[in-house]
Amino acid sequence: MNKIAIVGGSGLTKLSGLEVIDKIESATPWGEPSAPITFGKINNLEILFLPRHGNPHTIPPHKINYRANLWALHKHKVSEIIAINAVGGITEKMTPCSIVIPNQLIDYTHGRADSFYEENLTNVKHIDFTKPYSESLRQQLIDTASKNKLDIISEGTYAVTQGPRLETAAEVIRLEKDGNDIIGMTSMPEASLARELGITYACCALVVNWAAGKTDEIITMKIIEENLREGLSRMRCLIGKYIGDK
Repeated sequence: MNKIAIVGGSGLTKLSGLEVIDKIESATPWGEPSAPITFGKINNLEILFLPRHGNPHTIPPHKINYRANLWALHKHKVSEIIAINAVGGITEKMTPCSIVIPNQLIDYTHGRADSFYEENLTNVKHIDFTKPYSESLRQQLIDTASKNKLDIISEGTYAVTQGPRLETAAEVIRLEKDGNDIIGMTSMPEASLARELGITYACCALVVNWAAGKTDEIITMKIIEENLREGLSRMRCLIGKYIGDK
């Protein structure tokens, strides 16, 4: 049976309905993960939970130790990761509080440690990253939403920016011209590291604000937090239903 991990993003430092069994600190060759890994059960299915920004939320996206996080989950034999990411909406359909299951990404980050294969190699490692998210896991999440009449957006391209600042209006215009639908800061190198380790990986993105310049409204933490509260209840429902079908 697959061992499932949930990697939580902004606003999701705990997973409702999780019967906590243990919390384990996991040393890795790459340093310490963002937080101890929570081991628990939902409907008698073993679930691992890791908040990528720490608990409490103190680690900015460009300082997350993605290699330690992914290695720790791999060490505990996780075969499937559902990543929860808070994002901004660029294109018309990506309205605040929407849940998006992206199928593509464009990486605009820089300077992040983004591979396990860098030194002392016998062979250079190249992964196929044509489809950065698992199509089978994406489809399972989409089918779960459809079965339970949960409104989601079933595809989109995720622009992964460096952060921690938000983007300028001109940058958003550029990102839209590049073909992006949503903007976030944490899907890379998380997705590619999972691929290097052979872990099935998909993203559930929650739109928490319109991207810069898309409205006259100034982006504030108050707006983001309000949309997080509303959207996370639906996100938890989707994840809970998905796990319940296992």
